[in-house]
Amino acid sequence: MGTVLAMLLAEKKVPVRLWGYDAQQLRQIAQSRENIKFLPGHKLPETIIFEPDDKKIIADADLIISAVPCQFMRSIWTRLKKHTPKGVPICSVAKGIENKTLLRPTQIIADVLGSDVSSGLAALSGPTIADELAARLPATACVASASDQLAQRIQLTLSISWFRIYTNTDVVGVELAGAMKNIIAIAAGMIDGVGAGDNAKAALLCRGLAEISRLGVAMGAAPQTFAGLTGLGDLVTTCISPKGRNRSFGERIGQGQSPALAQSATESVIEGIATCQSVVDGVLQQYKVEMPITQAVYDIIFKNKSVQSAITDLMTRQLKSEHPH
Repeated sequence: MGTVLAMLLAEKKVPVRLWGYDAQQLRQIAQSRENIKFLPGHKLPETIIFEPDDKKIIADADLIISAVPCQFMRSIWTRLKKHTPKGVPICSVAKGIENKTLLRPTQIIADVLGSDVSSGLAALSGPTIADELAARLPATACVASASDQLAQRIQLTLSISWFRIYTNTDVVGVELAGAMKNIIAIAAGMIDGVGAGDNAKAALLCRGLAEISRLGVAMGAAPQTFAGLTGLGDLVTTCISPKGRNRSFGERIGQGQSPALAQSATESVIEGIATCQSVVDGVLQQYKVEMPITQAVYDIIFKNKSVQSAITDLMTRQLKSEHPH
């Protein structure tokens, strides 16, 4: 997403600099004008400047886009903290919940940089598969911030003819939906892998969204957020796209691979694994929300439960109303 948004800004004639934690990898991208490892086949505009120097990258920035995967955000922002100017807004595009601290991406940034930056933080999320965006296929997303003014500024900055952005003030709901949908996507992949069928997958999406919404409301999110782009929209894309990392990981498990082997098949970060661990080992202990699908995915990944056994257990749970009072 960092590369894609750099391409988008360059197309809009906005001066943009791209940074990476690995200076050598950044030089390779600069030389080839292509992110061969994570976004192959898409040439990067000549106007994008590649800057490996921590001191220079955000020295006079008007907007910082943080595209670091959730579990690595703390170390990266700790590294960049002394070079980060006060008052510059930061928009995170990461999706996840940090292990142990149980913090969302914007909370991690605030925790590292200081709570006084909170009003300048935003989260961009939605059904945004990176290589489709790089191909300029039409897509939508939502930017959320406690400051509606900041959300509108980022909306104007990143909107283009093929990428339409909406605003929201529900940062909790937007970030939580973006994180939780990856767990359901792993389950969707497992259903694909065992050949459980489209009926089962449709049921999974509906009941998975119910779980995400239950937890979100318990944590203070607005219920309507989960019916929007960052909830239902992102969930559908992640669960049906053959390109999705989380769904593909689940599919490999459904086909008989061990979780370790399925994870080693890609160099990309599979966010749903760490998020699932954070939710079951921590968040559910705090909020006591019933999340049987999330628990089933956890048991398969971390407790060696078989996919078929997990499906049977889910299907034979006590019968109940769809909308209990």
